[in-house]
Parts: sequence; C-alpha cells; structure tokens
Amino acid sequence: MIQSLHSSSPYRISEGSPTPFGAVYDGRGVNFALFSEHATGVELCLFDSGSDRETVRIPLPHKTENVWHAYVEGIGPGQLYGYRVHGPYDPANGHRFNPHKLLIDPYARLLSGRLRWHDSMYGYRLGSLRSDLTLDRRDSARFMPKCVVEQPLHMWGDDRRPRVPWRDTVIYEAHVKGLTELHPDVPAVQRGTYAALGHPRVIEHLKKIGITSVELLPVHAFVDDRFLVEKNLKNYWGYSTLAYFAPEPRYLGEAGVNGFKAAIRALHDAGIEVLMDVVYNHTCEGSHLGPTLSFRGIDNKVYYKSVPDNPRFCWDSTGTGNTLDCAHPRVVQLILDSLRHWVENYHIDGFRFDLAPTLARDPYAFNQRSGFLQAAGQDPVLSQVKLIAEPWDIGDGGYRIGHFPVGWSEWNDQFRDTVRGFWRGDEGQLPALGRVMTGSRETFEPSGRHPWASVNFITSHDGFTLEDLVSYNDRHNEANGEDNRDGHSHNVSWNHGTEGPTDDPEIRGRRARQKRNMLASLIFAQGVPMILMGDELSRTQDGNNNAYAQDNQTNWLNWAAGENSDTGLKHFVENALAIRARYDAFRRKAFMTDAMVQGEGIKQVYWLVPDGREMTPEDWQDGLRKTIGMQFGNDAPDGQRFLLLMNAFHDPVDFHLNEHFPCSKWKAMFDTRVADGLVREDAAELLPGAAVIIPGRTLVLLSHEDNVE
Repeated sequence: MIQSLHSSSPYRISEGSPTPFGAVYDGRGVNFALFSEHATGVELCLFDSGSDRETVRIPLPHKTENVWHAYVEGIGPGQLYGYRVHGPYDPANGHRFNPHKLLIDPYARLLSGRLRWHDSMYGYRLGSLRSDLTLDRRDSARFMPKCVVEQPLHMWGDDRRPRVPWRDTVIYEAHVKGLTELHPDVPAVQRGTYAALGHPRVIEHLKKIGITSVELLPVHAFVDDRFLVEKNLKNYWGYSTLAYFAPEPRYLGEAGVNGFKAAIRALHDAGIEVLMDVVYNHTCEGSHLGPTLSFRGIDNKVYYKSVPDNPRFCWDSTGTGNTLDCAHPRVVQLILDSLRHWVENYHIDGFRFDLAPTLARDPYAFNQRSGFLQAAGQDPVLSQVKLIAEPWDIGDGGYRIGHFPVGWSEWNDQFRDTVRGFWRGDEGQLPALGRVMTGSRETFEPSGRHPWASVNFITSHDGFTLEDLVSYNDRHNEANGEDNRDGHSHNVSWNHGTEGPTDDPEIRGRRARQKRNMLASLIFAQGVPMILMGDELSRTQDGNNNAYAQDNQTNWLNWAAGENSDTGLKHFVENALAIRARYDAFRRKAFMTDAMVQGEGIKQVYWLVPDGREMTPEDWQDGLRKTIGMQFGNDAPDGQRFLLLMNAFHDPVDFHLNEHFPCSKWKAMFDTRVADGLVREDAAELLPGAAVIIPGRTLVLLSHEDNVE
C-alpha cells in the first residue's frame, strides 16, 4: 500500500531548490528537481530497497521556471525513486503524459535493477484500434529499473589527467566487456566489469603496443531493445541510452561505481586517457509507438523533435525512431550537464559523439553555429577535453565531415574507404590516397584546424574487424536474426580467394601482409590513428559486420588465440607506433604542402612515381597506377626525412631513388613483408639513383640516414 503524507510521516517536505537538477543529498536530506514545461503535476515515488514496492508518493509542490522541486528530509543515499508526471495525453499535439508510468529521472546518477519488458511500459494500449491514441492505465513500476540517490564520493586524491597532446594521440576503440571477459589474468569475478579495465595486465598490453587513449563504447545506462530480447539477444554495443548520468549497471560488478573510478585512475597512472562514446542524438524510447520510460513521459514535446506539421510523430535523423531536440535550451543544458558530470566526477578525458550532426540541427538543418556547438566550445570544462564527432547522420544533408568547428576532431571515413580500396587494388585511388595520407588538409584546414582533426581508422565497432576485412567478401550476419539484411553491404573487403577461414598457407600469407599494409598506412599517415580492439590480435567476428546484438564470443576478445593466427602482428603494431612516437615527421603540427622547408631547399612532401620523378597531374589521373612514393619530413632544423613506398599492384615494382634530391643516403627501416615490420639493422645503405624492389602488395618505409637515429 502506498502511504500518503501525514503528521506521523518520517519525511519532512519543504520547498527545496530548482537547482541542481536530479536528486542531490546534502547530509541531511535530498533535493529533487525535475524540468517539465508542459506538465500539470509531478509526483516523486519512493521504493523499498531491493524490491519493486512503492512505499510513498510525494507530490512536488513547487514549480519555478518549469522546474518541479522539493526537499525531502529523512532519506539519504541508496534511496530508490522514480517519477510520475501528470499532464495531457494528447498525441496529436505532441503530448504523451501518463502518470501510470514510472519514469526514470534524466539526471539519475545510478540505476538499480533491470528493465523487464512488459506491455504496461507503453503509454498507449498496445493492439487497440486507435493505436497510440488510446491511453493505457496499467502501472509499469514493477517492471522498471529504479533511480538511486547517490552517495557523493571524493576518491580521486592526486589523480593526474594524462592530457595527451592531440598530435601524440593513439586511440583504441574498446568495449568494457569485450575487452576483459576472456582475459585469463583478470579474476573471474571482475571479468566484463569496469574494474577489469584497470587490471595491470590489461593496462600492460595497451601501454606496450603504444595506446594513449582508450575509447569506450557506450557506458551510459542503456536497455536491451524489446525486439532483441524476444530473439534472446542483447544490445551489446549500447547505443540505446536510458540515462545520461548513470553508468550502465551490467558492468558494475562487486566494486560498483568505485570500480570504474579506480580503473580510470589506474589508466591515468599509466598515462592512458579514457574517452567515452556518447549517444545524445536519440534515446531508447524509439518512435511514437515506443515505450514511455523517461523523456517521453516527462515532456515529449520538449525532448524530441516532432514532424513540423504533425507533432504526433517523431522527426528522425538517426534511424532509431526519435531525435533529441538539441535546439531546445533545456535539452542542450541536459547534454552539457551530463558531459561535465563525467569529466568532473569520473575524470573522463574526452568524448566521441555518435551521429554528431544531429546535435547541431537547429532546428532541423545542420548549423555550424548551433547552440550546442557554441556552448560546448565556450564551456570552461568541456573546451579542455577531447571532442570527436562522428560527422554524419541519416537526415537530409547529414554527411558533414569537415564542418565541425575548431576544437573538434572527426572520424574520417574517407580514410577508411580509400586505404581499403587502394590495398585491395581498386583503380583510381591515388588522388584520394594522397589526401588522406597527409591528414585530409582539403577537408579540415578551411575551418582553421590541424592534422589531428582527422581521426583515421581502417576498422571500428561498426563493420568488419581487420581479420574479417581480409577474409570475407560478404557480410555473414545470420546470427542477428534479420536474415542477413542488416549491416553494410559495401565493405571494400577482399577474401583473397576463399570466404572465411582457410588452412591454405598462400592465402593466409597474403591476408597477413594486407593487414600489415593497412595498419602501417594508418599509423604512418598524418592525423590521429584509431585501432579497433583486438585488431592487433587478429580478432574475428566470423564475418559479422553488424555484431551489435552479440554478447558472446563473437565479440569478446580471445586473448589466447590472437598471436597463434598471425604471429607477430601485435609486435608489428607496437613497432610501427614506436616509430610514429619517435619522429615528429609522423605527427606534424601543420598540414603538409608542396612549400619548401625553410633553409633546407626541399619541399615538405614529394609525390613520386617508380622512376623517381615527381608525379604530374596526368600521373594522378592515371587510374591504373597502383604504386606511389611519398617523401616527407618535419620542418625542424634536424630535417627528418622519410620515404614511404606503397605498392598495391600484384607484381614487384622497381622504385628508383631520385638523384636530384638533397637527401643522400637511404635505408629501409620498416617493411610489411616482415612479421614484426622491423628491417634488420645491417640493411644496405641506398644511394640516389639506386632501385628498390618493392614486392607486390607491400609497404616499405625508408629513412634518410643523415638525420634519423
């Protein structure tokens, strides 16, 4: 039975404050504050710990500038709560209030329990003739997770953020569970949890190969979509957010929130940053036919963009059924408050924004001066951390690479597709290859940015792993239960003659070389390299290029199998990243041009054909050319110079060293024919005019011996 408040109640209610939002404990009681512009009433619901029993329902008596608030004495940390919000159920005008539905506080910092799908979670009567126009009066509380009043903890001590300069950054995209679930040295009780991220052996691996920044797939609290649960699947990736301030409970383990914070501190102690992949473009509530779990029931018309001439329906630029309305100041505030929460309370070092153009749609078209982009750039906290955009969504005009402002870096899918196509042997790739290997200057320099604005990658969570990229021509997503219709069909992949695993030593050798070619191209290019978790250990998803629903060994990194399938690949990555870290020429502060290096009598970069001469416009447009030389260096007085020779042709090519360049002695230092990449120290010196034989599908890096250690 739900109690009403009376003189004997253990709770004392006072006005409280409209700020800050959420539930904030001050040592004596808790201040609750919830924004809803169109509500007519808000009730705070308290629950017994460890049960779904609602014990008290407290109307929030005060409203200040559309914020409903109250201060409740007699409760403290660990208290479970939720909201019921009253208002019109008028879908035709965008309103979907339904007090029969328990709602998650958008500012909840911790959730307890899991969501158990039930028809009562929908604001309308499922199966009714009038569809979403018929109010459903069933109570959803017992099927919903509950918000938890958090105990403020200050455990950071002398934690020091690594603050890795952008030009030195190497990103490792990883999944909390996928990275740690099968690690043999992580205690079984910790595997798959936040705490496991901080295990010394996990950190040792990252540190040894040269990673500076771990980018975690979503760890905001999210739900397993109903259609997945009904197929006995899960939302493994986590791009279905329920609460933007709460860590996903399934990764908490015995250590809880403190385990996450301890892992972040351990990574920081090792000099490794922690970045978060965040999903502020949509929520888990789906289209107008989706459930009422939080935002929809608090104020649907404020939080979600609606079709302009028919507010019953959600306007969608995300492909998920709904789009957060980042043109509304309170929604922008929610996002900024959430970001600051993770920086200040979890010491997160930066963010990757999923479908970032959606955040800049003001109101419906992308706007470089949108409220969100301007506010983030001016924020004293957020302007000091790494901000990375996925620069596309599926809305009109949604492909916006190069259009984000100073202070932002962007995922560069043009790098991905170009390097894949070049090494596959596709024709006409050289012009694009020249652009992406030098940091995509044409894309990012007009906005006043630097080479690190380009986050380069060959693979990411979305698509094939590197092993699968060289092993499959087609996707194999049958396990997702969508008849292999989901995922990308355009993969720019090549199976080298056999679809999937093979014992053929020749095919295995070609695949291994191609993996090394693409990784070397990624690491030696200008810009920020991003490596997908497990690519250095030849992780496979068995050809699944959309493994978002596979919380199993399809996605978990098998630490024991990697090096047996491709001996030396981990060491190859380690050695290539060590070269990148050692020489400024691979981490330039400014874009390369054909300008002369001051005082050196040599251009910043030369593009060369195999006979040693510079490429002409006709050479660039020759679609049959598949071999190119890139001679480049830094602008410092020491004059570091390197010659990167890339041959995607299937036959060997003689590459002649130009006799007229000031550089004299050359020596091979890295070669993708070699398992670990390193050329033996006694390799012969090469003089101008000499010919270097570049085998088919091989990359060779030469150093100018006068100035390279």
